[in-house]
Amino acid sequence: MAKADPTVFIVDDDPAVRDSLGLLMRSVGLSSAAYASADEFLAAFDPGRPGCLLLDVRMPGTSGLELQARLAALRSLLPIIFLTAHGDIEMAVKAVKAGALDFIQKPFRDQDLLDKIHFALASNVRLREKRTEVESVRARVASLTPREHELLELVVAGRSNKVIAEELGISQRTVEIHRARVMKKMAADSVTDLVRMLMRAQS
Repeated sequence: MAKADPTVFIVDDDPAVRDSLGLLMRSVGLSSAAYASADEFLAAFDPGRPGCLLLDVRMPGTSGLELQARLAALRSLLPIIFLTAHGDIEMAVKAVKAGALDFIQKPFRDQDLLDKIHFALASNVRLREKRTEVESVRARVASLTPREHELLELVVAGRSNKVIAEELGISQRTVEIHRARVMKKMAADSVTDLVRMLMRAQS
């Protein structure tokens, strides 16, 4: 299945701004989709689509900050770049503290915005790869039997096979067999690899 091209999502109530941003995206070969309101964007929102979000701070109805909060609740990975007027700087700073990638003041230089967009798209790729990896590790952990899960915790805690055998009341040979199965199911090459994997899955 082919990967979807990243999309620059534009949410602004001003049609002139939407048109000019759409034109700018096309001029550099970027796909874009424009929405006149936060609610319109939410109605079409697909968490599986990669990209970034250009978001106006002040809009009638649901504001940019409210949309940001809604997307956070949905565990969206879309990096957000806020577009702000001069009087919105305080709000934009608040948005960045709440997780927005950046903000840019209107009027802005096209290149400044494009630089931020390219950074945001690269950031989205990294975030999506990390989430895929985390979900994969969690699925592997879930595939372990209760005994294997018990052994996994003892292995990552640094216990030797002898100590594990004593704690679980089984032979060292049985520990070795379970340990080999755990390493295979987790696709780990070493205990260090296993520990790193589990730390990433818990982050």
